[in-house]
Amino acid sequence: MPRPDARHGRGAPENRTPTRFGLAIREADGDWLDARTDLDGEAAPLRTTVTVEKPKTIIARNSSPDIGFDRSINPYRGCEHGCIYCFARPTHAFHDLSPGLDFESRLFAKPDAADLLRKELARPGYDVRPMALGTNTDPYQPIEGRWRITRSILEVLAETRHPVTITTKSDRVTRDIDILAPMAAEGLANVALSVTSLTSAISRTLEPRAPSARKRLAAVKALAEAGIPTIVAIAPVVPGITDHELDHIVEAAAEAGACGAFFLPVRLPHEVAPLFRAWLDEHFPDRADKVMNTIRAMRGGKDNDPNWFTRMRGLGPWAELLRVRFEVAARKHGLDRKRRPLRTDLFQPPQGPQLRLL
Repeated sequence: MPRPDARHGRGAPENRTPTRFGLAIREADGDWLDARTDLDGEAAPLRTTVTVEKPKTIIARNSSPDIGFDRSINPYRGCEHGCIYCFARPTHAFHDLSPGLDFESRLFAKPDAADLLRKELARPGYDVRPMALGTNTDPYQPIEGRWRITRSILEVLAETRHPVTITTKSDRVTRDIDILAPMAAEGLANVALSVTSLTSAISRTLEPRAPSARKRLAAVKALAEAGIPTIVAIAPVVPGITDHELDHIVEAAAEAGACGAFFLPVRLPHEVAPLFRAWLDEHFPDRADKVMNTIRAMRGGKDNDPNWFTRMRGLGPWAELLRVRFEVAARKHGLDRKRRPLRTDLFQPPQGPQLRLL
């Protein structure tokens, strides 16, 4: 039976209210016409809304030993791309919003991000390390076209010669080549483009509002030709759905001019697991059990493994098979080279009311 919350062109097949934080369950208001349907009884289109958020700081810090950055900036909360596997979905539960359809349609933007960043970089004793963009939700999701918050952040980083890494699945990143190319020439910038599937029928349900693989690979080519080190992230690999494409994506990445690649097995933390199972039942009922059984085999018998180190690579023979396949393909296509670290010695703090001392 069709799910009442499902919307054409959206990723999550349902919109359950989170209960993990003990928040009250929201109930329908009993109006004569459910806002989720139109007058003909069909599911109404789900419109995206954006709420302005006013944080006091913009740099998020972490001490996780299994990721390659200790600071990041997220210009937006929620992501309109609607990728069903997105590990950031549970963050919407903190707002008493659903990690399902709310996450991809009720978004938050931080228009003061660049000003906040400037203040934080100007603090005495600021210790320079690469700034990561796109670690939670995509900095180049569709609303960036209007809000341009990511671009304003890059302008500050370029001005201060601060190193930056970007992770995205959008070709919109090419809009900012004029900023990124000069930074890359000084060893201050690199980009990772996520490519999960080369099959459009899979992508349309797996990540419904993200650009096609063709557009992403074209973006890899444009970035590489502009001298910007560009990596293809095959993330995540979904067993039984996309794992058969692993070798082909590595080959396509090399042909597009990528300088490296990596892969990550799918992760299903907190509310992502039930959403993903509902998505499987909706789109791949013929293999839903097989997919989940394989995921559990890589996650110690559970839907998700939250432990450091193993959460990023998985365990057991299935995870090992993916690793070997990837390494063979990366070696074959020249994408196994070590990446050069970004420079941190060029940083110049922002100028304040008092001019910078020379």
